[in-house]
This record gives sequence, C-alpha cells and structure tokens, in this order.
Amino acid sequence: MVITEQARDSETGTTLRRGRLGVIGIVFFVVAAAAPLVGMTGAVPVAILLGNGAAAPGAYLVVGITLLLFSVGYAAMSQRVTNAGAFFAYVGRGLGRHAGIASAFVSILAYVAVQLAIYGFFGAVISAQLGVMPWWAWTLVAWAVVTLLSLLSVDVGARVLGGLMLLELISLVVTSIAILVNGGPDGINFAASFAPDKILVGGLAGSAGIAFAFAFASFIGFEATAIYGEESKNPKRAVPRATYLAVVVITVLFSLTAFAMVTGLGASSAVDKVASISNGLENPAAVLFSLASQYVGPWMATVMSILVLSSLFAGLLAFQNAASRYLFAMGRGGVLPQRLNTVNRRGAPGAASVLTSIITGVVIVIFAVFQLDPVLNLFNWFSGLAVVAIVLIEMLVCIAVIAYFRANRGEENAFQTVIAPIIALVGLVLGEYLLMSRFGLLAGTAAEGVDPTVTPWAQSPIGWILILLPFAVLIVGFAVSSTRRTVNPELLRDVIS
Repeated sequence: MVITEQARDSETGTTLRRGRLGVIGIVFFVVAAAAPLVGMTGAVPVAILLGNGAAAPGAYLVVGITLLLFSVGYAAMSQRVTNAGAFFAYVGRGLGRHAGIASAFVSILAYVAVQLAIYGFFGAVISAQLGVMPWWAWTLVAWAVVTLLSLLSVDVGARVLGGLMLLELISLVVTSIAILVNGGPDGINFAASFAPDKILVGGLAGSAGIAFAFAFASFIGFEATAIYGEESKNPKRAVPRATYLAVVVITVLFSLTAFAMVTGLGASSAVDKVASISNGLENPAAVLFSLASQYVGPWMATVMSILVLSSLFAGLLAFQNAASRYLFAMGRGGVLPQRLNTVNRRGAPGAASVLTSIITGVVIVIFAVFQLDPVLNLFNWFSGLAVVAIVLIEMLVCIAVIAYFRANRGEENAFQTVIAPIIALVGLVLGEYLLMSRFGLLAGTAAEGVDPTVTPWAQSPIGWILILLPFAVLIVGFAVSSTRRTVNPELLRDVIS
C-alpha cells in the first residue's frame, strides 16, 4: 500500500504548518536573532577600544562579506533540502548521517546557550532600569512570555518581532544618518575605517584579531533562515532570498552604524573618547546613547534604552524558535525521544518548545540560587560558548556543501558549489581561531593575573571547558549516531535522501 507523504504527516501531526512565513517574516526572525541594537551598544565600543580603533567598522564589513560568501553555498543547498533543522540536514547530506546528527547536537547547544546569554543580559538591563525585582525575577517573567509565544503559530511570533525590529532599525538608521550628515568633529573619513591597512592594524594576533572576534560574535543567528523552510510559503525561493537579504541587512546596518559612531566620535580620537564615555568599558552602551543624544536629541537616547530591552526580547523569541525546531527535527528523526516531534493545534512544535523552556528555566534558577552574575557569568560565558559552536557548524556546512554538490551535480555553477564555500571556509577557520584565542576576553574567563587584551589562549579552567564543549558534543553526537542500529524513515528523509 502506498501512503503519500502528505497523508502520513497529516495523520501523525509531525509536520510544521506550512505557508506561514514569507521572505520578510523569515528575515525578521533572523535579524532579531542578531539583536543589532545590543551589538552596537555592547560589542562595537569594545572592538574600537581594544581592537583596531576607528577601523572597527571595516572588521564588521569583512566578516559580513565572509558570511555572504558562506550564504552562497548555503542558499544553493536550500534549493535541495527543506527541513526544520537546516544545519544538520545540510551536513548530513554532504558528510553522512553520523556527521549530520553530531552537528545537530552542537547546534542545539549553541542556540540554547545564546538564549541563556540573552536571558542574563535582559534581566540585568531591566533590573538596572526599573528595579522593583531582582534580575532573575524579571528574567523568569520574560521566560514565561517567550514560552507562551513560542507555542503559538510562527506567524504570530513574526508579527511581534516585526514591530519590535522596525522600531529598532529606525532608531539606528536615524541616528546614523544624523551623525553622518553632521560629519562629526573630523568629518567623514572612509579611509580610517575601511582601508585594508587600517583594518589589519595590530595584526590578527593582536588588536585586529580582537575586533574580528567581536564582529563574528555580533553576527550569530544570521544562519537561521533555512530553519523556517518548512513553514515558509515557497521554501525554494523564500529561503535563499531571505538568507541573502538578512546577511546584507545585518552587514550594512552593523557597518553603517559602527562607521557613524566612529564619525561622531572623530576618527582621530575615537579610542580615547570611547574609553572616557564608557568609563573604561564599564558602561559601553553609553557610547551610542551619548552620540544619539548629541546628534539627534536626548529623547533618542531614552528610546534606545527602551529598545535595547525589546531587542533582547526579540532575540529570546528568535532563538527559542530556532532551538525548538532543532529538537523537533531530531525527535522526528528518532534521535531524541519521539515525543518531541509533535505539533500542537497552532502548527508549532509544542513539546520541543516546552523542553527548550525547561532547560533554560533550570539553568536560570541555578544561576539565581548560586548568586552568579547575570552579565559576567550567564551572558559572557554562554555567548562565548554559542559563537564558537555556531562557527564550528558553519565550517562543517561549507565542507558539506562542497562534498554534496561534487557528488550531486546540477544546474548550480562552480562559484556556488566550490569557490564561495572554500573562501568562506578559510574565513570561518580564521574566525574560529580568533574566537578561541581571544575567548578569555569574549567570555571573561582569562586565567588569573593575565591580561586577555595582550595574552591570547590564557584561560581559566571554566574557559577551557566552554571552549572545548562544542567539540566534545560533536564527538559525542557522532558516537551516539554510530551506535544506532536502525534508521528512522523520517531521519532518512531529512538527512540522507
């Protein structure tokens, strides 16, 4: 008896509801995950002061171009594969089932980790602004709302993110244009920010490497476009377009805003002014807020301080969706308990969303009970862990794309299937090296008595655990897959066929 795929999915309720998202809806989720306002207030001042100074915008542009090249092969692969766990499906098609499943474990680790990082930062910021409750209480309120929204259909989440994202983008664009129109104290100086020799000042082992590390960390989340392929209206068109659009938007926004910040400070004095305004990076957000107040008006700084919270909340919802869809895909494939493959009445992966919330909720409670700092510990540790894990998987995807199209030739050209993935792989390997070598600075886990701005690789024990955890999870995932004696038909459909 022949049972169609559509009928099977309808009977078992293991397919996410289709046709809910268009290109713009997917882009909203992805740009929200990148949390532009948070990156501009938190990472750019660090990249300027400890990195390559006025050339920090150039570092963001170079990283954006690298990830755009990564997107070429990634988008080509999305024409062949439509799945709720994009990375593991792509790696599985190119490098085999075991590598695909192993990469899925690392992806789940990454998305849960970055969500935990944002929870910590959200709690710290709102507690500082409003008081009333401790950070962990505010965090648990956000946790409950995110859980509820994730159980609704994905288009509801897209509408919520859309409203928040528009306000965030408008505030950054308006502030950037106001600064650039004014010209700042030194005028507009493209060479100071984008000349190759300025971008690489201090060398990759030194200050330039620090800037690149923070730039890579700022882009986390851009790759999530293909995760929503199953729920998009036309995945073969929507996913590639959304991928390119998301990377271009994030790259232009980050580079433009960073350049405007340097211009507003004055290229020749940007480093000194960042140090002064942020009080030695104790309050890096003060740099953008002061520029907004100076060039637009105090009201813009107030608006931005509020939008930082909405930006963080948007990121929480985006990564909740990303993590739950990976768990859903793994449950459907039989790698994790099959209970995770159920879809609720609204077409959302209900059980997977609940499990994601249980995991993050337990960790939040543990950090609260042991009175660990929401920024220095929860945010710094888990954000550093997440970006190392994501770049590791992106490297595997590049290799998988090359291997897949070598064995399955089609209409794609050599640039899509070989040249762009190779160039991107080189950039990602370099980025991973910089992230790992500067992990003590990124995550605040430098060995005692060591200056992480000067000495790379000097890690405390917790730093080494966090650095090596993605690689350990990759090995464990490969071993788990290798011990499986049977292959679930859904896994076969998602990863191999």
